Amino acid sequence: MNATNLLAGLGGAVMLTILNESLKHINGDMPRIDLVGEEAMQKSAAYFGVEMDNKETLYEASLIGDLVSNTAYFSLISGEGKELWTKAASAGFFAGVGAINLPSKIGLDDEPVAKTNTTKAWTIGYYIIGALTTATLVRLIERFQNRQ
Repeated sequence: MNATNLLAGLGGAVMLTILNESLKHINGDMPRIDLVGEEAMQKSAAYFGVEMDNKETLYEASLIGDLVSNTAYFSLISGEGKELWTKAASAGFFAGVGAINLPSKIGLDDEPVAKTNTTKAWTIGYYIIGALTTATLVRLIERFQNRQ
């Protein structure tokens, strides 16, 4: 992993977060990735004996955790030519499928991301958009670096 991929991965993670935060209250079928993150943060903190009673602190901590983990994941996206786009779309798709299927396997409530088929489709779509944003930023940064 290099600085280009890390910066592009951060861009993809920010895009995913912007989508979730700006669309989550449109209707009841929209994904609530933030709620899964908050539950994971709360259970992780409790495991270490830390109480997270303040909702704002919990929200902020889970938002940071989501940004860090999604940046790390998206920063693995790389490739030459059309391969980059195929890898990005695949990475996004599989991250979305994981976001739908993993919560219940690790003791978290999956309803916020898997309530309906519409919710599932939006969840996968968010991750695909985040991954394609990452690929776009990889290409833009590479072009900028090659001009210098």
